[in-house]
Amino acid sequence: MHKRMIKFAAAALALCLTFPTARAVNTNQNGEMMIRVGLASTSTHVPTGELEAAHLQNEYGAGYRFGYYDSNLNFVELARTGRDVEKAAVLKTENLYYGKSSTLNKYTYSTSISSDILVGCVHIQLPGNYGSYAEAAAVAAGYDNGFVAWIDGRYQVRVGAYSTGADARAAQSALGGIGSVVGTSAYGMSVVETGTSRVLFQYDNGASGALAILPDVTGAEEVQTWFSGFKYRGGFQYQRRTGGNLTVVNVLSLENYINGVVCYEMGRDWPLEALKTQAVCARTYVLKNLGKHESNGFDICPSDSCQVYHGMGSDRTDWGPSETSKRAVAETAGMVVKYNGKLAEVFYVSSFGGASEDAKNIWGTDTISEYPYLRGVVDPYEADLDSVNTMSPWTVNYTAAQLTQQLQSQGMGKGTSVSSLELTYSQLGNVLQVVVHWANGQSNTIGVDKIRSRFNVRSIRFTVNGVGSSGSGTPDTPGNSSEVYINGSAISGVLNEKYAISSSGAVSKVAEKPYVITGTGSISAIDSGNKPNNTTGTQPGSGIVTVSGSTYTFNGGGWGHQVGMSQFGANAMARRGFTYDQIVTFYFPGVQVIHY
Repeated sequence: MHKRMIKFAAAALALCLTFPTARAVNTNQNGEMMIRVGLASTSTHVPTGELEAAHLQNEYGAGYRFGYYDSNLNFVELARTGRDVEKAAVLKTENLYYGKSSTLNKYTYSTSISSDILVGCVHIQLPGNYGSYAEAAAVAAGYDNGFVAWIDGRYQVRVGAYSTGADARAAQSALGGIGSVVGTSAYGMSVVETGTSRVLFQYDNGASGALAILPDVTGAEEVQTWFSGFKYRGGFQYQRRTGGNLTVVNVLSLENYINGVVCYEMGRDWPLEALKTQAVCARTYVLKNLGKHESNGFDICPSDSCQVYHGMGSDRTDWGPSETSKRAVAETAGMVVKYNGKLAEVFYVSSFGGASEDAKNIWGTDTISEYPYLRGVVDPYEADLDSVNTMSPWTVNYTAAQLTQQLQSQGMGKGTSVSSLELTYSQLGNVLQVVVHWANGQSNTIGVDKIRSRFNVRSIRFTVNGVGSSGSGTPDTPGNSSEVYINGSAISGVLNEKYAISSSGAVSKVAEKPYVITGTGSISAIDSGNKPNNTTGTQPGSGIVTVSGSTYTFNGGGWGHQVGMSQFGANAMARRGFTYDQIVTFYFPGVQVIHY
């Protein structure tokens, strides 16, 4: 089973303190909300950098349409190929050669390749402008290597792609001296048929210009296009933002985007209700964060700094959307998480190890009045899946010398050794601060945002040498009483027709197998036949403890920043019969799951 999860970097998480307002949603003429996802960019949150050449290949359908996207992300067609064109490449307008790149280990166009296949940046431009693509294409067809160009908002016809002005002038002379020798600006782009020097279309609309390509001219229903090893729905946008290489953006509908997220953020064959939960959270996240990367020319990045996105998958049969994940997206179409009528800030991680944490303690967020749904919750469910969660529970072992070396490598405690660790636990049992005491009497304080990286642990939920704040490594034991008490009085019989009131004031019928969380944080099942496993590591308490010794063993659970929803917890809850809206409101108390 393959699983993808968000692993926010600490620096990226610091941005969450301000929760910037998203840009307005673009809705095209078909009523679809449109999303722009960066696929190649200088942004550090996009794995692929800007490209000299960007390749496309049809998976379904045939041919390509060229144009641009208007302000509402409607595609405006300027030109198109015939049905016979399966592979196309967008090139910056410099002298590029086609061949195998030793750096990239694939065939592409590059200034660093030597071959006989050259796409030059100098052309012969025929006189005049044309009123339509059809008119310009008819003229271009009369010349060998003739093609249509869209230059500063006008159709032109150009011939050839030469490496030098001298070569172009010689070709011009052979044509009887017609036209003029021209190039493009630093923002020009040529589309060629891959593996050849045949120019299909050229686009140059200056610094603000962005070429758009929609695959297929046949009207095929299931259009998918290969780009950089993955298949994508929707169209593509290309721009030379600084006059250099190409930024590449996938432009597609919201629901198609969510289909390309859910299966990578969770296991593609996880329980349906868990995948529905992920779909709702992913949809909410992207709508709340539209324009997050506007300075780079797109809305959202494809990495775990935003949400993992790989479109419709690769050539692996176990990769990409499954029938279950597509069903989860379809059955929650348009559903989002809101609080007080506004899109909620939703965060999620792989697992918590027993409890999430109040976002105030992690990022300084106001969880009293503004974001009360980002308070921590005790999670009795995810431990059900400890046997299949390869990332939790976990153990990290150090000798005192190794721990000294680990911390000294990060600039602390030079010329001395670790004497003891002083850990501060939250009320939910997560480590919020560690003070390292050194043998020379000095100390270093490590805040919550640095704990994971400093000690190379997966979460902030752990004990050291089996010592929690109560001084014992023994977890709380679930109660075994078969009786239930309210205000000191026992309730006899079963729990039929009993109701509970949450901290937000919501009233709901008591579930068939409810749990009680005591004031000390221990968890016990009211129905003793369905206790939580309670096996995730050593369950710490709250307060301050000091640990020392010749070895330091970190026993913990969970993986991530400890705020929001546990993906493994959602999986476990779905297996227990909870619905996706119940799962969402468990992890984000007080929110509503409603249509956008």
